[in-house]
Amino acid sequence: MSKKSNSSSSYSQSSQSVPSFPGTGSPAWLHFIETVAERFDREYRGESFELPDEVEAMPIFRDRIAGTLTAKIASPFWELVQPKKNQQCLDIGCGVSFLVYPWRDWNAFFYGQDISTVAKDALNSRGPQLNSKLFKGVKRGPAHLLQYDADQFDLVVATGFSCYYPMDYWENVLSEVKRVLKPGGSFVFDVIDPDAALAEDWAILETYLGTEVYLEAIADWEKLFAKAKTNIVKRKKGELFQMYHLRFA
Repeated sequence: MSKKSNSSSSYSQSSQSVPSFPGTGSPAWLHFIETVAERFDREYRGESFELPDEVEAMPIFRDRIAGTLTAKIASPFWELVQPKKNQQCLDIGCGVSFLVYPWRDWNAFFYGQDISTVAKDALNSRGPQLNSKLFKGVKRGPAHLLQYDADQFDLVVATGFSCYYPMDYWENVLSEVKRVLKPGGSFVFDVIDPDAALAEDWAILETYLGTEVYLEAIADWEKLFAKAKTNIVKRKKGELFQMYHLRFA
């Protein structure tokens, strides 16, 4: 499948400022981070993506347009670990989580970090209006450079974006998560099951939306967890992603 030219699209890449993330380490990581940030900024702004006819004919694309895809690919992290009252919780890659998930029902303190400027600004504008006590703000930055103190959180969540980065990147993220988690704290993470029926078509769709997808073997992820000295407390399989409740040894 060949990608259509986007010269007639309402979006002009050259007219948009490329996000900058100083101090990110590897230049390759910076490329991934900027690419993913731009893709999600476009989506949160409601901009259209021009796709080839053969991609738009795929059932998964029609699910996306109909709004039914989200439920298939979402990872309800609270089914593994539900935030508890007065717990300090960090959502990495949070998007607009505080606006759509029941944080007020959980009565847990929400902190966020995301590479999307649009998502960060939306949450920092609307979050305090929903609950100024529980909402503690969103910072802009990549997952491997968490802008929070050591031993700060009871729960850290990072779902929906592991597939956009290579495995060596996640070694560094796991190290950062361990740093900000309190001893005995919980980490909820998800990875794509490459054998899932949706996996290949979803990866194709995401590529045309602007982000390359890595379909890594589940066994390789679990080797990475072991290398990072994490214990798998529980797994939960979804239609596309498999969630893990992890604890650091």
